[in-house]
Amino acid sequence: MKLKIIVCLLLILKTTSSFSQDAKDLYYDMEVGVIEHLDDTIPQNIQLTNEAGELVFLKDQIDKPTAIVFVYFRCPGICSPLMDGLADVIQKSDLNIAEDYQVITISFDPTETYDLAVKKKNNYKSLIKGKNTQEGWKFYTGDSLNIAKATKALGFRYKRVGNEFTHAATVIITSPEAKITRYLNGTYFLPFEFKLAIMEASKGQTGPTINKILQYCYSYDPVGQAYVLNVTKVTGTIILVMGLIVFLLLVFKKPRKKQHQ
Repeated sequence: MKLKIIVCLLLILKTTSSFSQDAKDLYYDMEVGVIEHLDDTIPQNIQLTNEAGELVFLKDQIDKPTAIVFVYFRCPGICSPLMDGLADVIQKSDLNIAEDYQVITISFDPTETYDLAVKKKNNYKSLIKGKNTQEGWKFYTGDSLNIAKATKALGFRYKRVGNEFTHAATVIITSPEAKITRYLNGTYFLPFEFKLAIMEASKGQTGPTINKILQYCYSYDPVGQAYVLNVTKVTGTIILVMGLIVFLLLVFKKPRKKQHQ
């Protein structure tokens, strides 16, 4: 009897494992979204154009905890809420930008030039009072080859749709050694959450993340440019777990003792 129970459990675990593998395959096959590269180090060969029109290597610009965001400056959709949310948390945080950390914004549209980056920087610099955003918030552009290298290295997936792009919103945190330590997804960030991510990055610690779970439970809607709950996946997972629980309860349920008449 015990052997049969063990065999059944192994079969269930195998099914669960296959289910998880399918989820992983779907996760890595997505066209739009974020694939976490935690503990990876940004490669040296990514070259971008800074606000002065100079070519620099991205990794060389990282000498302190850094928050990296991918946007395109003429974006009519999610980029503005993302940048607004970042500006808001910079303003509210008790950390000092340019001293405790820095922010790097990279345009993934190769047609955008550094003069447009400067204009965008000036717009957001005016929103933040009492912070050294001139030195602490840097804006970069790049050619198609280097943008492809950067987005691949940091796990940022996007797709061109006509003259615009479909993409997710995320802030990628790195250590002073350019090691990826955390992903903050969405367009609103709690000051405590942001500070914790920066403090962990300063020590080179990789922070906990639930991005992969969220990516499995949610699918990206390119029309609404937001994540929506994938009912099929979630329901399937719940049924599988409930079935396993019921099976275990039935197998290990103690038989009642017969009452003597």
